[in-house]
Amino acid sequence: MMSAVHFSIVIPAYNAAATLRSTVTSVQAQTDQDFEIIIIDDGSTDETLSIMLDLAAADVRIRAISKPNTGVSDTRNLAGKLAKGKLLAFLDADDQWHPAKLARHRVAHAFDPLLTASFAQVEFAPERGAEMAKARTFSTFRAGCLDLADVLVENAICTTSNLVVKRDVFHDLGGFDPTMRFAEDQELLARIIADGGMILGIEEPLVRYRMSADGLSCDFEAMLSHWRRFASYWIEGSALAQAEATYCRYLTRRALRAGARMEVARSFARRGLKADRAAFMAGGTRSFLTLGGAIAGGALPASLRRAVFA
Repeated sequence: MMSAVHFSIVIPAYNAAATLRSTVTSVQAQTDQDFEIIIIDDGSTDETLSIMLDLAAADVRIRAISKPNTGVSDTRNLAGKLAKGKLLAFLDADDQWHPAKLARHRVAHAFDPLLTASFAQVEFAPERGAEMAKARTFSTFRAGCLDLADVLVENAICTTSNLVVKRDVFHDLGGFDPTMRFAEDQELLARIIADGGMILGIEEPLVRYRMSADGLSCDFEAMLSHWRRFASYWIEGSALAQAEATYCRYLTRRALRAGARMEVARSFARRGLKADRAAFMAGGTRSFLTLGGAIAGGALPASLRRAVFA
């Protein structure tokens, strides 16, 4: 049985046969090798489990577990319960890390032992089959510790693949809400901050986020529904309407980037403008481009829309 390690890498996997090997390879290439990898198959119907078992047979640091499908939040929570590391580092089965990811997080937490969680910048890498192309854009860096406003609408962390958190705090807070399939990372971050936790960013792109070319795989309605459920707990009145307008702008842009049907993007633009026109347009040039894309983006091929709105 593996002794205690510094990092426990949590990889939930559902029908991830095309990308799982490259994801795990990016962990194995870390300059900080003090980790275990916990991969949990969440009831996949493809070759994910077979690939997991091959990976585990070749690397004693990998634990491969399979269970019936119960959703990504429950899957991550199970891995968190099995973890031995001081820090949990989450990674989705289609994303990748840069080699210095874990080393940079170790330094951040060693510098300030009171730090609860950390994150870095994100590279948004377009999908090219099973591979990822060179990133066109990067997430905006937020200096200083995050506050609630940084996670309630436009999530400063961007993706769960970017989150490193103390294992004991994760357990004390009960992990992710197992009933949520979307916005579950924002919901957890809000609870960490409300509990007095400190979340600090690292100004360096350390995560490669896969921008899927399949817009049809995105359940935008469910994303809005889950976000509303989460946000209404923390925000009320006119502030909630403003927040929803901003979130609808985000969904509009994501629909354009994903190459979804134009009516999907237009629907969220209309809803955002109805909720609070000023808030929807408050993002400056980016907001005008998003609205213009929703109105006239049908003239562009889906591949070009993905490039413009990356």
